[in-house]
Amino acid sequence: MKRGGFLLGALSGLTVVAATDSLFSRALAQTPLPGLPGSERRVFVLVNLQGGNDGLNCVVPFGNPAYYRVRPTLGIPQAQVLQLDSQIGFNPVMKSFKAMYDKGMVAVVQGVGYPDPDHSHFRSTEIWQTAAPGRYGHTGWLGRYLDDAGLPKENLFNGIAVAQVMPEALVAERTDVPAIAGLHGYGLLGDRNRAVRAAYGRLATDENEPYASPYLARVLEIEDHAQRGSETLPALVAGYKTRASYPETPLGRSLALAAQIVGGKTGTRVLYVQHGSFDTHVSQKATQDRLLGEFSDAVKAFYDDLREHGNDRRVLTMTFSEFGRRVAENASAGTDHGEASPLFLVGGGVKGGVYGAYPNLTETHIGNVPFTTDFRSVYATVLERWLGVASAPVLRGSFPSIGALV
Repeated sequence: MKRGGFLLGALSGLTVVAATDSLFSRALAQTPLPGLPGSERRVFVLVNLQGGNDGLNCVVPFGNPAYYRVRPTLGIPQAQVLQLDSQIGFNPVMKSFKAMYDKGMVAVVQGVGYPDPDHSHFRSTEIWQTAAPGRYGHTGWLGRYLDDAGLPKENLFNGIAVAQVMPEALVAERTDVPAIAGLHGYGLLGDRNRAVRAAYGRLATDENEPYASPYLARVLEIEDHAQRGSETLPALVAGYKTRASYPETPLGRSLALAAQIVGGKTGTRVLYVQHGSFDTHVSQKATQDRLLGEFSDAVKAFYDDLREHGNDRRVLTMTFSEFGRRVAENASAGTDHGEASPLFLVGGGVKGGVYGAYPNLTETHIGNVPFTTDFRSVYATVLERWLGVASAPVLRGSFPSIGALV
């Protein structure tokens, strides 16, 4: 066991994680916020740009001469930047995303990070996903939301990770969350054998079975949820059709499945997808340009798809990356682990535009962009202004919201 959680592996993309602490403790209760009509139908999609996306070549500070001094080869020429204002603009491969920005569908939040930043991929990712800088958490911030938001407990799909492995952001104490890489092959490995499947079913439903350990009962409960989920999900999303042109990329396929889930009868409130890796220590330009282009086109197709079915106003998407990159390029035409970076809020009730201070490239923090917006303020905004719950119990502290949502 790791941090009190059981992991059930399964065939081609089913993973369910449940923390056993739910047997012994109770999380802080959340209080739904009054006066937020329609929040019960809203969906939140979290996109992990894993590996550490270079924010300075994503949202390019072309109006700052220091950018070109410290990036003599990686600096994107001003004439190529898709300008948002007189100071910053998108990487030129992000044309589809820029079109969405021009329609008021994208908010750019600059300088997002946290105090005393960690430059380790693993630890910084954990901090972002648990919302717990300075301590080690065993549940994710969205897992805590799922536990206490008052969602129907009988629904097996309140949260879904479109991924092979369960992200820590969705690890909960009392909510089982499936990780589904694709509908085909989604099921338990034991279900291939009818006898094994029948045996699991008898164990899971036998209320008179005396269990020597509460852990065994919990494992069987998780198995039952996973098995029933793999049987019911295809029926809940059956008949969904799209004419959107998704790119033939992993992110394109993930967002196509996410749109299918949103448009089905799953009752899903939060979805997680991932894209990367953006760990561009060497020859950054080719890798980042490819990944940002794929991101731009996939997100555009996702919202085209949602709009076809009347769901585009129901879905808010947020990006995050464990950190940005250092201000100066390195000797290998790449960039090394940094700190603060921009993130995006897309669709839904977004107030499009740019939020936060322009990146400071001269008064750096040991060569990195210092953070000016705590990521927990963005989380608080999503929780309160989109999902309709109090943020303090989830984030275990109070953080000011930003004005990027209606």
